[in-house]
Parts: sequence; C-alpha cells; structure tokens
Amino acid sequence: MIKILFICHGNICRSPMGEILFRALCKKAGKENQYLISSAATSQEELGNPIYPPVRKVLERHGLSWQGKTARQMTKADYDAYDLLIGMDQANIRNMTRIAGGDPKGKIHRLMTFAGQEKDVDDPWYTREFDRAYEEILTGCQGLWQTLEGCPAPEIDK
Repeated sequence: MIKILFICHGNICRSPMGEILFRALCKKAGKENQYLISSAATSQEELGNPIYPPVRKVLERHGLSWQGKTARQMTKADYDAYDLLIGMDQANIRNMTRIAGGDPKGKIHRLMTFAGQEKDVDDPWYTREFDRAYEEILTGCQGLWQTLEGCPAPEIDK
C-alpha cells in the first residue's frame, strides 16, 4: 500500500482538495485498496475545523464529497508513517521539513513538480480563486498518478 499525505498551511483548502481528488482517482481506477490518502496542515490555526465553505462548493459542483474531513496538523511521526508527503507551496515544504526534522529519505515533494511545473499552488484562502486551485491540484494529482501508476489518470469530473 502506498501512503500519501497532502499538506498545506491550514488543511482547510488545498490539502483536503488533494486528498479528495487523489482518492477519487483511486476509486475510479478501482485501486482504493492500494492507497492510503490523507491530508494535514503545517500550522495549528484551523485544527478541528471543516473544509472551508467555498472549497466545499467547488468539490460539490464536481460531485465530490468532503463530509467528515477536519483539519489536523502534520507531526514528525507522519514522516515515517507515509511514503510521500506532498506540499502545495515552498513555504509548506520548508515547514514540513522542519516538522519532520529533515528529509533524509526524499519523501517531501511539491505537488506541481509531478505535473512538470516548478510552481506553487497559490492559497485560495488569500487569492479567492477556488476553481483555479481545484484545477491546479487536479493537474498535480494527475501527474502524481502518472508517476506512480505509469499511465494516464482516469477522468473523475462529471
């Protein structure tokens, strides 16, 4: 089983979208038993809070459930528990590396590198561009799928 943890600042926008989108890819391909997917925050600001309402609306428009997801913080133990720790931006990567105490096994990556793009997924909490974040995260998840499975990701949108 491949274990993937998606991480952003608060775990209420980008990382839950990554978790939900990658889980949807797994389900569509019939591989949900081959992956363990979760998400976390680098900060404590939103601990216990549900996904941010505008993100819920985007996910619902695409037929994806967000029910039951609440923010939690990444821990040092997550580094050993997961095979890949996927951050949404450079600040996340710095904070993830600090929390983990380094990255000796090369597990920490920025999402968009899997899509061949050396860029951050901007935080829609600040930009208010929730649809754009969704599209970028979907592209990153599709690239991650291609990397792990060696084939194009299945289509998940309605």
